[in-house]
Amino acid sequence: MFLIIGYVIILAAALGTYAIHGSLLALWVPTEYVAIVGLVIGYFVAANDMKVIKATLAAVAGVVKGSKYNKAFYIDALAMLFEILAKVRKEGLMSIEGDVENPEASPIFSKYPALVHDHHIMEFTTDYLRMMVGGNLNTVEIESLMDVELEIHHHEGAEPGHVVSNIAGATPAFGIVVAVMGVVNVMGSVGQPPAVLGKMIGGALVGTFLGILIAYGFVEPIAKLIEQKSHESSTIYKCIKMVLLASMSGYAPQVAIEFGRKTLDSHSRPSFRELEEELKARKGK
Repeated sequence: MFLIIGYVIILAAALGTYAIHGSLLALWVPTEYVAIVGLVIGYFVAANDMKVIKATLAAVAGVVKGSKYNKAFYIDALAMLFEILAKVRKEGLMSIEGDVENPEASPIFSKYPALVHDHHIMEFTTDYLRMMVGGNLNTVEIESLMDVELEIHHHEGAEPGHVVSNIAGATPAFGIVVAVMGVVNVMGSVGQPPAVLGKMIGGALVGTFLGILIAYGFVEPIAKLIEQKSHESSTIYKCIKMVLLASMSGYAPQVAIEFGRKTLDSHSRPSFRELEEELKARKGK
């Protein structure tokens, strides 16, 4: 929503102020638009492999969607972890073996569809729970392994943002390429009347205008939003990491989820009282 509002403001500021003293029709040079879009697409395809292309397209499509990482989502995550750890404390580690091996059929995990349907979150959670079931763990070594996995996740999540940012950096240059092509065309038409040449020169300059406007007004904001969403998506993994490490260190489930709650961003972190009341309410169901 805010992306669309921002685009409207950008167009109003750029085209609206120009329209006060100039004709908008002078900016309508279809060949310039086609050339710049084609150059941008070609650069995107040439500079990335298929895996990165798919990830970037998915990330761009996800920009228009609202973030799922809100307070309710984190409460669900902490409640799910609390339930599974409470079961471990009450019935032993082996009691969660079935839950870990088949989360979709688990009486605990299946109550949290938003989390179960996120393959990466469930894989991260169940992998380390499976290791807990497997035997004694060295907490320091497990934390190091988690850090490596989270670093890989962060790198993969940040890559689409870097790709789109690179496209934004290249687009003004493509605008210059299109403008130079227009100037070359003008040079080949020097015998035309001044009015015709002026229109041709103006059309050539539209390429530079478009390149800069598209890069910094439209593409760069998408890159920033993708980077922000990548940062948001990494928070839940840090939360799960801290909860599981606290549990491995011997803390009770109530204390372990407090470790995780403290890792959340302040604007989406439930208060201690909110989380406690929510857990009590769910326990009573």
